[in-house]
Amino acid sequence: MKAQIINPMLNKEFKLRFRSFKSYLGILFYLGVLGLIALFYIYMETRYQSMGMFRPENSKNMFMILAFVQLALIFFMTPGLTAGIISSEREKQTLNILLTTQQSSASIIISKLVSSLSFLLLIVISSLPLYSIVFLFGGISPKLLLLTFGLYLLTMVTLGSIGVFFSTLIRKTIVAMVCTYGVAFFLAAGTAIITVFMINFTQYGATGPQQNPLPYFVAMFNPFGVLLALFEPYAAMELTSITGINTHLGIGMIISFSIITVLLILLSIKKLRPNMKPRKG
Repeated sequence: MKAQIINPMLNKEFKLRFRSFKSYLGILFYLGVLGLIALFYIYMETRYQSMGMFRPENSKNMFMILAFVQLALIFFMTPGLTAGIISSEREKQTLNILLTTQQSSASIIISKLVSSLSFLLLIVISSLPLYSIVFLFGGISPKLLLLTFGLYLLTMVTLGSIGVFFSTLIRKTIVAMVCTYGVAFFLAAGTAIITVFMINFTQYGATGPQQNPLPYFVAMFNPFGVLLALFEPYAAMELTSITGINTHLGIGMIISFSIITVLLILLSIKKLRPNMKPRKG
């Protein structure tokens, strides 16, 4: 089973990536910056207090800052890690050699995706000890932490599948990367702008409460909005009153992102060998 999913070449690449000194240096730098952000926030919150106390509600705010920083990191790094995994092989003229192996198209696409996201996943998991600072002061439940990291994982896989799709569809790596970053920017900022515009348009000139379900179906594609809904139940309740949809925004994100991921991976597998019949097994 392992040989069908991860071929030997990619398995070697997977191991070499984690044995590189630059990988450990990058993790150290990232954790150092994230830790400094947490310590700076604690310092600023206790600086002007006579008792020097750090309250649980401040701990929740610090957790929100760390969570949004990590999510922004995922949006920044994932396209760069996945948008060139197939197109770069084509530019180096090694894709044809890879396609002549016994590995199926599904095995190649999934192996490339897993190996590209492995380093980013390691960075996210390695930041877990930093959240012990939050649990030290209280204000955050383990359930919220698990939901946050689940959102990270779903976002990484979806953005990765978008990068793999453009890398398979477009021959030039730079063009595939620009397209992937464009879609990521739209999911992060474009959907937020459209959601706010729809809400304001619905409430503009209304003499009473008005409901419009469209903002929900746009906001569920925005991981930052879903993360805010997890942290602030009042924001989720406000969106429910405007849209009339009682389903939590996170459920909509799980459904939509899962469909996008599966669809794009299947299309990438099909486009990898466009003029060849798919291999069985």
